[in-house]
Amino acid sequence: MSRLQVVSGKGGTGKTTVAAALALALATEGKRTLLVEVEGRQGIAQLFETEALPYEERKIAVAPGGGEVYALAIDPELALLDYLQMFYKLGGAGRALRKLGAIDFATTVAPGLRDVLLTGKACEAVRRKDKSGRFAYDYVVMDAPPTGRITRFLNVNDEVAGLAKIGPIHNQAQAVMRVLKSPETAVHLVTLLEEMPVQETADGIAELRAARLPVGRVIVNMVRPEVLDAADLELVRTVPRSSLARTLSAAGLGGARRGGNAERLVDPLLQQAAEYAERYALEQEQRAVLGELGLPLHELPLLAEGMDLAGLYELATELREQGMS
Repeated sequence: MSRLQVVSGKGGTGKTTVAAALALALATEGKRTLLVEVEGRQGIAQLFETEALPYEERKIAVAPGGGEVYALAIDPELALLDYLQMFYKLGGAGRALRKLGAIDFATTVAPGLRDVLLTGKACEAVRRKDKSGRFAYDYVVMDAPPTGRITRFLNVNDEVAGLAKIGPIHNQAQAVMRVLKSPETAVHLVTLLEEMPVQETADGIAELRAARLPVGRVIVNMVRPEVLDAADLELVRTVPRSSLARTLSAAGLGGARRGGNAERLVDPLLQQAAEYAERYALEQEQRAVLGELGLPLHELPLLAEGMDLAGLYELATELREQGMS
C-alpha cells in the first residue's frame, strides 16, 4: 500500500467517512496512521466523537491490534507560519505578520498558496522520520477536496515550481510533487451507485491520469443490501396475480376469498417490486460503468443504524477484509 492515501469524491458520497475508516483499517498490527483534514470542516472530530481538532497531531483512536490513529486539521495560516520559520527563520516576525493580518491576506487572495501549504504539510508528515531513522507514520490518509477540484489541488505545486524557478519555494514545490507523483501516493475516489457521482468519478480519474497523478481505487459507499436478485425479479414479473395471492394466503397473510387481505397485499407488493427492479437495474448499469475504468473496486454497505463510532469501525473491518490494509 502507498504511504500517502488521498481520498476524494463528489460531495455527499461520504468521502470523509471513508477516509476515517481507511485510516482505522491501515492502523492495524501496531501501525501508526495520520488522518489529515484540509477543508476546515472538522468532519473528522465529528466522526470520532471528539472535540474540534487543533493545529497539532493528536491521537484520536486505537485500531484493532493496537495500532494508533492520529489526526491533524491543517490550518493554512499556521502552516504558512511554519513555512516561513522553516525556510526564512522569521520567528517573531512571522507572528507579527499574522497579527497585522498579512498571513490571512496572503492565504485568501492566493488560493493556490493555500493548496501548496496543505499538500506540503501532508507530504512533510509522509517524509518525516524519528531519531532512529524510522518513519514517524506508517501511513498518512488525507481527506482531500471533492473530485471536481482534486487534480488542481494536488497539481498546484507543479504550477508553483514552474513559476518560481529557483529558491526554497521552487525546491519545496518540487519535493512535494516528487511524493505526489510517485508510487508513495494513491488517490482513491469515493462514489455512490448513482449516475452523477459515477460520471464525476470517471471524469476525475481521467483528469488525474492526464496530470500523471497516481490513481488508486474506486470505493462505492452506502451500498444498499440486495433484497432480490435478477432471477427473483424475473419471477416477480411473470408470476400470475392469483398465484401470488394464494402464496400470501398460505403464509397466513389473509384469507383466500376475493377481496381478502391477501388480495389487497398483491398490488402494493408488486409496486414495491417494480420500484426495486428499477433501482436494481440502474445500480447494475453504474457498476458496469465503474468496471470499465480498469481500477480495483470496493463496496461499503449502507449502515441501517446510521453512522457512529461503532459504524466507523465496522467500515474499517470491511476495508481490511477487502484488502485495503
